[in-house]
Amino acid sequence: MDVSDPVLDHLRHVAALPDLTGTRYELESEIGRGGMGVVYRARDRQLGRPVALKVFDSALAGEAQLIAQLEHPAIVPIYEAGTLPDGRAFYAMKLVAGARLDRYAAGPASLAERLRIIRRTGEALGFAHRRGVIHRDLKPQNVMVGEFGEVYVMDWGVDAVAGTPGFRAPDARLDARSDIYALGALLLFLLRAPAPPALRAIAGKAMRADPAARYPDAAALLADMERFQEGQAVEAWPEPLWHRLRRFASRNAVLLWLLAAYAGVKFVLFFLRNF
Repeated sequence: MDVSDPVLDHLRHVAALPDLTGTRYELESEIGRGGMGVVYRARDRQLGRPVALKVFDSALAGEAQLIAQLEHPAIVPIYEAGTLPDGRAFYAMKLVAGARLDRYAAGPASLAERLRIIRRTGEALGFAHRRGVIHRDLKPQNVMVGEFGEVYVMDWGVDAVAGTPGFRAPDARLDARSDIYALGALLLFLLRAPAPPALRAIAGKAMRADPAARYPDAAALLADMERFQEGQAVEAWPEPLWHRLRRFASRNAVLLWLLAAYAGVKFVLFFLRNF
C-alpha cells in the first residue's frame, strides 16, 4: 500500500517528538527549530506552569551548563537539564511571552525604544563576557521582547555554532569582539531610514573587519550610544562643524533664546535713547 507524502511527513514528525518519559514535563506544542535543536512548549506537572523545553543532540549538552552560569535579568533562566530516554539532551527554561526582535522591529517602536533594546542586549553580553562566555550567534531571531518590555538574549551558542550571515563577524576565531560585531549589526538592523549618522557610525565601528578596530567591549559601545542620546559628540563619528553647531544649539536652546532676548532688549533701549 502506498503512503502519501503528507502521511509520511506526519509519521516522521511524530517519530522525532521527544520521549519525556521519566521527566516532570508534558509536551504541548513545537515553538521553533534551528540547527542546534528544537524548542517545545511543555507543562511542568509538578509546579503546574508552562516552560520552554529545548531538545538537542547529547554532544551539545555543555550548552545547558554554559547558560546555567549566566544569571542576569536579560538572560532566560534554566530550571533543569537532563537526558531523555532516546539519548538526546534537554533543558527546561522560562517560557517567554512576547515577540522575537525581527518581528517586533517591524512595528512602530520609537528610536528610543529600539536603543533601549540594544542597551539591554549589550548589558547581557557584557555580563557574559566578564564570565568568559560568548554568544556566537547574536541576531534578531535570538532576542525576545517580552509583553512588559523585558529583553531576553536567547540561544547562547557552543563551539559548533558559526553564526548567521549578516551578523557573523569575519573573524578566523570567535571571541568577545565577534559578539561586538553582531551587536553593531543588530543596532544597524533596528535603525530606520533616515537614521542619525552618529548611530550609523557607532554600528560601523562595531562592525569593522579588524577586531582591534572595533569597540573593546560592550560597555564602550553602550557609552558611545549614551553620548548620542545625551546630545554629546560620539567617538565613532568625526562630526562636521555644521553638525556640532546644530547640536550645540539644540542642547542650549534656552540659553540661546535668553541671549537673543537680552540682545533684543538692549537694542530696543539703545534705539529709544538715540531717536
